[in-house]
Amino acid sequence: MPWIYLTVAGFFEIVWAFSMKQSDGFTRPVPTIITVAAMIASFALLSLSMKSLPLGTAYTIWTGIGAVGAFVVGIAWLGETASAMRIVAALLIVSGLVLMKISAPA
Repeated sequence: MPWIYLTVAGFFEIVWAFSMKQSDGFTRPVPTIITVAAMIASFALLSLSMKSLPLGTAYTIWTGIGAVGAFVVGIAWLGETASAMRIVAALLIVSGLVLMKISAPA
């Protein structure tokens, strides 16, 4: 169950990063409310996952999901650049996440 909490927490991190961008510096109410709600959900689920998972593993995977997810959202929905170097960097983050998962205690 902690891995499910952590995965969903990472998803909410992507949501709050995207909605924060859409909030235009917290000047637009709906994206601002979504940002705050997603942040609370993300932190709460991260906290639940940390009851069983090591801090370093949980935090690294949470931030990695958010970083790579925000990168993909930026390219897919915001028209950000998908250069070869940026894609390689994202793949390196994903490989680090896989190694963290493999090395984590059950």
